[in-house]
Amino acid sequence: MKQFAVIGIGSYGWYLACHLYEKGHEVLAIDADAGLIQKIKGHVSRALVADTTDPEAIAGLGLTEMDRVVVCIGSILSNSILTVLNLQELGITNLMAKSISEPHTRILHKIGVGEVFFPEKDLAISMAEKLHTPDMLDYLPFIEGHGIVQMAVPGPFIGKSLKELNLINRFGVQVVAIKEFVPEKMHMIPTADFVLKESDMMVLLGPDASIEKIRKVRG
Repeated sequence: MKQFAVIGIGSYGWYLACHLYEKGHEVLAIDADAGLIQKIKGHVSRALVADTTDPEAIAGLGLTEMDRVVVCIGSILSNSILTVLNLQELGITNLMAKSISEPHTRILHKIGVGEVFFPEKDLAISMAEKLHTPDMLDYLPFIEGHGIVQMAVPGPFIGKSLKELNLINRFGVQVVAIKEFVPEKMHMIPTADFVLKESDMMVLLGPDASIEKIRKVRG
């Protein structure tokens, strides 16, 4: 069990805090809106009303003891930035922060936030990839220009082993998992002699351009 603090209980912060709590972690939810805190009280370990833009308001909340502090403030840019600065002044470095725009992302990186997530952008990219490639079941942005993709096995790959396909050298793409449906089983880091079937799903990690090349192999 880990300890997490989620600051900003909008939609994203709400689901994040509740899901972490359901997974068995200790979760502290913080928001300036007393109504939101009242609603989430039964779904997290603790819920506190606090204005995190005020350094004195967060000094005694025990945030330095958390395994991770996640700032999910997105409605007011200045509140997000002030909150991050206040947390840094407390000596908290294990920070993640939500961004609502590219400028916001750049600012958060500039002030020293190592992990910045932009859920609206990631969701839009994922949806665009699904629309672009209907048989691609999922797409998760990994780092700039790279992605983790769950994809149906292309026709020319069926009946061949991973060693034969040699995807790392041919495309620069790593097969990180294969989901079998017959029989139902997940293979994490499959071996080179694994032979792909039509009913299998591949989980690939690699550059977007390389994944696009594999998509075109379907023809």
